[in-house]
Amino acid sequence: MKNIVLAGFHAVGARLRMDPKSITAVYLDPERRDKRMREMREKLIAAGIRVMTADTRRLDGMASDVPHQGIVAMAEEKQAQLEFDELLDLITDDTLILILDGVTDPRNFGACLRVADAAGAQCVLVPRDRSAHMSPAALKAAAGAAETVPVVTVTNLAASIVELRDAGVTVVGTAGEATKSIYEFDQKKAFAWVLGAEGDGLRQLTRRRCDDLAAIPMAGAVESLNVSVASGICLFETVRQRTGGKL
Repeated sequence: MKNIVLAGFHAVGARLRMDPKSITAVYLDPERRDKRMREMREKLIAAGIRVMTADTRRLDGMASDVPHQGIVAMAEEKQAQLEFDELLDLITDDTLILILDGVTDPRNFGACLRVADAAGAQCVLVPRDRSAHMSPAALKAAAGAAETVPVVTVTNLAASIVELRDAGVTVVGTAGEATKSIYEFDQKKAFAWVLGAEGDGLRQLTRRRCDDLAAIPMAGAVESLNVSVASGICLFETVRQRTGGKL
């Protein structure tokens, strides 16, 4: 089975809670002796996990370009799997999907997985190209959500949106210039939000394939939000509607 690198307290801690037996080894920086590290070491040892020391240079090499915080783990790959054809077969009135168009930053991608998990989304749908994929940085930001929220990768995002609509899913994209707000849509049945990267937004073809476009009302001076923040706002509006306003 393929091993992956988990870096940082969130990523390692999430795997420790969900499936400690899948962790093969953990490397800790011996120079870090604070309370958080001591408690993590105790939990790892109590779970019977092999704990070893590694200096900062070695940890940097194991988890390049990721703030590892002095802790790196090797673990079995546990990413949730779902194919697009399977997704179409699983659509019900409760379906909630997050679609990301052009989100290439792995930290933003991982954070989107995290909010999708919190909102109970069925999956996150991304294009094969122009998208971040699983990496140590994404896994760290996801804080365990990569193991619970399937990432569905498609070759043609616009065509896949059409297929979702044909299957009964209302698909709404976000755009700052939209005349409707995210609160003006009935989201109690199968629903999908489409968000693009901050700055670039949705591609034109993606926009045209959506049922409609919506804007997040902005009262301040900033013109846009980080995509993971915007995803959370949109997804939890759906949750609010489906729970009768009781979050």
